[in-house]
Amino acid sequence: SAGLTEEQKEFQKVAFDFAAKELAPHMAEWDEKEIFPVEAMRKAAQLGFGGIYVKPDVGGSGLSRLDTSIIFEALSTGCTSTTAYLSIHNMCAWMIDTFGNEEQRQKFCPSLCSMEKLASYCLTEPGSGSDAASLLTTAKRKGDTYVLNGSKAFISGGGDTDVYVVMCRTGGPGPRGISCVLLEKGTPGLSFGKKEKKVGWNSQPTRAVIFEDCVVPVGNLLGAEGQGFNIAMKGLNGGRINIASCSLGAAHASVLLTQEHLRVRKQFGEPLANNQYLQFKLAEMATRLVAARLMVRNAARALQEGQEDAPVLCSMAKLFATDECFAICNQALQMHGGYGYLKDYAVQQFVRDIRVHQILEGTNEVMRMIVARSLLQE
Repeated sequence: SAGLTEEQKEFQKVAFDFAAKELAPHMAEWDEKEIFPVEAMRKAAQLGFGGIYVKPDVGGSGLSRLDTSIIFEALSTGCTSTTAYLSIHNMCAWMIDTFGNEEQRQKFCPSLCSMEKLASYCLTEPGSGSDAASLLTTAKRKGDTYVLNGSKAFISGGGDTDVYVVMCRTGGPGPRGISCVLLEKGTPGLSFGKKEKKVGWNSQPTRAVIFEDCVVPVGNLLGAEGQGFNIAMKGLNGGRINIASCSLGAAHASVLLTQEHLRVRKQFGEPLANNQYLQFKLAEMATRLVAARLMVRNAARALQEGQEDAPVLCSMAKLFATDECFAICNQALQMHGGYGYLKDYAVQQFVRDIRVHQILEGTNEVMRMIVARSLLQE
């Protein structure tokens, strides 16, 4: 909590307490049985964590990007997978709050902020992941409706959530032909693929979302036609900070678990904590965690202040934090020895849950492209 205001320390404590009492005790069971813990998330929403950076007039908490990062890091120490879904839900609510008209804000945001309704973000397709601008899902205008056809892949919450923020093609090829529409569960023509079996992130379902002559009112268009790609990318800047913050929480928890293990476990007649090699490894883990945290918080401030270089700083933070934090969790597992590979020990779940953070919200290879492009611009 170094450098935080008293208010930030206060809600950090609230988030840590919630993580310890409501998430950590159930983390292994949710993973094992693939339970989507809706009730626990609604309890989080009662603390204001359902619309953290949504404006207060529609039920949001109206907090800053830095405040949000602090909260997601703290919650992630209890269950990274559940917190990661919370971060996606928050991003969707923010998109509607920021780009929606007054009618859309009043219709969707209050129930999303209370998490009475849950949201999913639909950008990735079976044939377009990193190359998001090549998406093929179409929305053809027919009178005062759009007719959607196509499919989305790897959608967090797909099938179990109520509101889908869908990027689709209303115009020609490339990013300028993309628009954003809001789809509600139960819309005729909307269906879902099978629940995917995943390495981690098992407390949130992942399915394909399929549109077959799916009719949506023109009033569900978010922003203007052709603005969809811009909305998607602006959302992802925040999403990258959020997912990096979830990685920080997993690494933070793994360092604490390793500290405890080194003190308790004995080998060759003395605690592992007396072994200088392991002391040095622990010191490196803590140092890398603090470095990653500073980078994420710096990017969060830049995004909040609307700095010109914010998108690049968000990409750097996401790249650095997700790589470093995965390495920290992996090292923590190694230092637990054989115990680290047992499902009774939480460290293996942190490793499985944060591995995907190097892939989603833009792969870390794409983060490198964004940073390099910025450096080489004339």
